[in-house]
Amino acid sequence: MTSDNQTRFGFVNYAEIWNGRLAMIGIVIGLSTELLTGQSILTQIGLG
Repeated sequence: MTSDNQTRFGFVNYAEIWNGRLAMIGIVIGLSTELLTGQSILTQIGLG
């Protein structure tokens, strides 16, 4: 873990790990929604 005196913001390892995790969750949610509705993500948000 990180100690209290280390930053958790910016281009640090801690922030990049969480950024990657949240991106993977977003991709899974987007693909799941596509499979359930039969519409692309762009169509669902009104861009397609």
